[in-house]
Amino acid sequence: MSTRNASTAKKDTHKSSSSTAEPTATTSRIREGLPFPLGANWDGLGVNFALFSANATKVELCLFDSTGEVELERIELPEYTDEIFHGYLPDAHPGLIYGYRVYGPYDPKNGHRFNHNKLLIDPYAKQLVGSLKWSEALFGYTIGHPDGDLSFDERDSAPFVPKSKVIDPAYTWGRDQRVSVPWDRTVLYETHVRGYTMRHPSVPDELKGTFSGLMVEDVIQHIRKLGVSSVELLPIHAFVNDQHLLQKGMTNYWGYNSIAFFAPDPRYLAHGKIAEFKEMVAHMHHAGLEVILDVVYNHTAEGNELGPTLSMRGIDNSSYYRLNADDKRYYINDSGTGNTLDLSHPCVLQLVTDSLRYWATEMHVDGFRFDLATILGRYRDGFDERHSFLVACRQDPVLRQVKLIAEPWDCGPGGYQVGRFAPGWAEWNDKFRDTVRAFWKGDEGQLADFAARMTASGNLFNHRGRRPYVSVNFVTAHDGFTLHDLVSYNDKHNEDNDENNQDGSNNNLSWNHGVEGPTDNKEINELRLRQMRNFFATLLFAQGTPMMVAGDEFARTQHGNNNAYCQDSEIGWVNWDLDEDGKSLLDFVKRATKLRQTYPILRRNRFLVGDYNEAIGVKDVTWLAPDGKEMGIEQWEDRNARCMGMLMDGRAQETGIRRPGGDATLLLVVNSHHDGVNFTLPPVPEGKDWKCLLDTNRPDIHGQESFEFDSHYTVTARSLLLFELQHKNA
Repeated sequence: MSTRNASTAKKDTHKSSSSTAEPTATTSRIREGLPFPLGANWDGLGVNFALFSANATKVELCLFDSTGEVELERIELPEYTDEIFHGYLPDAHPGLIYGYRVYGPYDPKNGHRFNHNKLLIDPYAKQLVGSLKWSEALFGYTIGHPDGDLSFDERDSAPFVPKSKVIDPAYTWGRDQRVSVPWDRTVLYETHVRGYTMRHPSVPDELKGTFSGLMVEDVIQHIRKLGVSSVELLPIHAFVNDQHLLQKGMTNYWGYNSIAFFAPDPRYLAHGKIAEFKEMVAHMHHAGLEVILDVVYNHTAEGNELGPTLSMRGIDNSSYYRLNADDKRYYINDSGTGNTLDLSHPCVLQLVTDSLRYWATEMHVDGFRFDLATILGRYRDGFDERHSFLVACRQDPVLRQVKLIAEPWDCGPGGYQVGRFAPGWAEWNDKFRDTVRAFWKGDEGQLADFAARMTASGNLFNHRGRRPYVSVNFVTAHDGFTLHDLVSYNDKHNEDNDENNQDGSNNNLSWNHGVEGPTDNKEINELRLRQMRNFFATLLFAQGTPMMVAGDEFARTQHGNNNAYCQDSEIGWVNWDLDEDGKSLLDFVKRATKLRQTYPILRRNRFLVGDYNEAIGVKDVTWLAPDGKEMGIEQWEDRNARCMGMLMDGRAQETGIRRPGGDATLLLVVNSHHDGVNFTLPPVPEGKDWKCLLDTNRPDIHGQESFEFDSHYTVTARSLLLFELQHKNA
């Protein structure tokens, strides 16, 4: 075993500058311990501490009292093996509060920013205690110094940073197991732990905004009855509130500013115990719901060269972060937040994959959505689908069994990679969002793109054996307008963010239908409600995996704010006080999700391509013009055409086995024109007719009306219909 600075353990007693309590000595006995596993791990007898740093010269383990305010002892980790500092405390137990001080060169121009005056969060910490208190002492350099970040600050940051806590991982899961919803039956439901329950009438005040709040029976039953399968939670890893937001009285509400990849944010723990997250997962699983985590591994909360030293920067800056090759003082900023994690480094790759496995195995999470995932697959010369991280996830026996969803873009070079991730990954499809919005807004020339989006964007994803479900379709997401606001505002209204309405996207493809914001005009309100039904029906009847946003199902509004990242307020919270329109929309969404689950042809595992199968004499999908005939080149190229039919033949092959399918045959008709269109229904076999399952203009229809071949159905302006081919009088 090789060693570095493996001297006798240093035992000092220190008092935090923020505390008036007398220091309390401990009797810790340090042993060599092991370099694995990383982090602080209790084995039933003591705690092993292991911390990676390729460039540090010494690491001190700092122990604190139960409040985390008084530093009791500093113990030098005695051994250094394969770039891991490690030591074992046989008298330590779960509940121990600790942090690290890491020694090494302070040489920003060469990428090193060690400063032992700064207490550091363990990257493998399973729980944090306390909250970040902004202070100039948090920074490795002296703010205001003429040399800027090249200066060295000697103030102790311990009073101002969250501390790491040793946990007891034991938990009785009972019969809980991963739900494993098949991809073709998956309907994602994106929500925020805090915002979802802050205004829910059934959630006790002390549980609002926490994992416990999500366990309340009325909350879970709403989700289950909605017909979704998988709850996707916005980031729950411990995160930092930006100083400039706090100064404005706001917070980093969404949580895309992680600082600890193994620890749930303390603000979401009603009782301060990690078991609360596990209980929430168990409750979701009992209701048949998956739990998907939105994870942020592309950057950390330490920001650029002027940011604070909280964890990885002080542990080994040049290993954890991607630095400018010409001047390592500066960070590569592909994330747009100041820094970028370097997943090409094997120990950083290990950190992220260890985190994923921890949440999948110890916390029973069912999948992950990766924020700015292109970064995770980028080497210095660009994105590579065979990047070590993407390959590691694909071959890992744990991770390849959970859902992996990429947000396939970032702001770095070659950042837009939709359709280019490797097999095994699903991807957010923003082309679905943009095309569907433009189509229902009535923009010209949208039919061909709309058809592609309705068939899971096969032009992007139909290769290498990938399946339609890899296209994660969405009309709205946490970032942007809610569905209500999409049909109620032409422009963003982000004044409450205190950025002069300069933040948030200006390209929303929204339409207020005649009045900006709320109105008493009955016709406009009815049209807006129908458009919301159109969006939901399009989303749920398209091939691919649909994702909806919590609250859209009953027309939640953010009053035109399309960037509520800092709004931990009624703007960002879900309002459960439903009006009649909200209740009717909710009923419609439940019906639409039920139809999707009832008819397998709406969620096929094979792409619908429109080819004629001579063996069984059918096409899987046929596109029809309003006269009931198959669309030709003229109709596809007609930029003023806004109405067509999508005939999905249930006799088409369901699998690669050459035999006819046995699904129902459905006809989807869309009309985004401002006038009604007479649509001729296609021919039907003898003894059958078309039964209308759904009409967004008449949401009260429940499949009672039948129509024969050559019937003319007046498709109302801006509406969608779904027909099933059935036996007469069925």
